[in-house]
Amino acid sequence: MTTKKERRIKIKTRIRGKVSGSAERPRMSVFRSNKQIYVQLIDDVAGRTLVSASSKGIEEGTKSEIAAKVGELVAKKAIEAGYTTVVFDRNGYLFHGRVKSLADGARNGGLKF
Repeated sequence: MTTKKERRIKIKTRIRGKVSGSAERPRMSVFRSNKQIYVQLIDDVAGRTLVSASSKGIEEGTKSEIAAKVGELVAKKAIEAGYTTVVFDRNGYLFHGRVKSLADGARNGGLKF
């Protein structure tokens, strides 16, 4: 019997075998804790974070609404830095709820994936 955390790490490993970011098309990695949500655009070739955003400081709204705002924020920062297309990495989380809201917010902000 595997725990929820072990299951997520197993799924994450499987995803990371297929998804990789580059300087032209960075990987958009999502981390979701119980209270906050974080997102980074990563260049896996150089091994560095290009753009990041989090829900710290955003307090009004439900968790899903806050995640959508974070998605729009990271899209704005990415476009300012010159990135328009990304590869989405849900990091082992199911694509619904806060993760989906963040992705939709990033799409509304102008990112393509």
